[in-house]
Amino acid sequence: MATRFALKCAKASADTIVLPNICIGTWAWGDSTTWNNASSSAREQLDGAWASMQNHGLTFVDTAEVYGRGESERIIGSLRGSSPEDYKTKLIIASKYLPIPFPPWKLFMPSGVVKSCQQSLERLGLTQMDLYQIHGPVHFLNSIDSIAGGLAKCVELGLTRAVGVSNYSRDEMIQMDEALKKRGLRLASNQVEFSLLRTLPEKGGLLEECKSRGIVMMAYSPLGMGRLTGKYTAENPPPSARRFSNYPMEQLSPLLDVLHKVAATHGVKPSAVALKWVIQKGAIPLGGVKNATQADENARAASEDWLLSEEEMNELEKHSIVGKTSWVWQHG
Repeated sequence: MATRFALKCAKASADTIVLPNICIGTWAWGDSTTWNNASSSAREQLDGAWASMQNHGLTFVDTAEVYGRGESERIIGSLRGSSPEDYKTKLIIASKYLPIPFPPWKLFMPSGVVKSCQQSLERLGLTQMDLYQIHGPVHFLNSIDSIAGGLAKCVELGLTRAVGVSNYSRDEMIQMDEALKKRGLRLASNQVEFSLLRTLPEKGGLLEECKSRGIVMMAYSPLGMGRLTGKYTAENPPPSARRFSNYPMEQLSPLLDVLHKVAATHGVKPSAVALKWVIQKGAIPLGGVKNATQADENARAASEDWLLSEEEMNELEKHSIVGKTSWVWQHG
């Protein structure tokens, strides 16, 4: 049975945004710090990735103002601008506000959130985005309620159709949802790290709370920053900068063995199995792509032509890792 997702528009009177079951993550686009993906050849590879996305009907794209210091948004804006009109109109674009006190104007609400949203829209070449999110539960001099006021102003000005959060704990998410309700609005999403290498959002009750409130849970790093793709081994570990789910590859060998076995059964890559596991849990994975091949693999994971059996899901989870939170950034 297919898994369907609907993003609540912030205004209760508005229609919901029907979402595909996978989102294209663009953290690596134009980034030189974590992904070493800012060269001209890397940029050319993104043209192929975008063409594959069009071919497969992958229309949900997530970015952030901090990705490549705005370059990810600029690349999306350029690729979108040169796309056929029928694909352009189907695109669902999400970005994020980085809640840091630099520049200082970011501390002021609601103007700080509004100005950041406007700058993201300019880089994206849009007048309105579909989803605007708070990137992390870092509030400094502000409260969750004041941040909610910033999101509400973005909705009032028509800058975004829906609003969400990222890395918020269950309790913080509830506070934000209630703060928005006071303003006649609704919280649409919470984006957290969720994968076979971090099942905490399910084990800790966050996923269930999202479902009960009609909040879409979006799962970043669903492949453990490459560790679940089958590309890396104990002899060939991923680059050290990939900090999420940073476990020794030796520790992951039993899980990778099962991933390979299940993948062979379905005629797909291990990455597709890891992404499908997230989908069948009831969350939308953000599968990062840097080239056409990776976009093709994401499309295979999104396909409704195959599903993991209950036995396969259970076998994968036997070797999964609960993971942990961090006091600064990862609360959810």
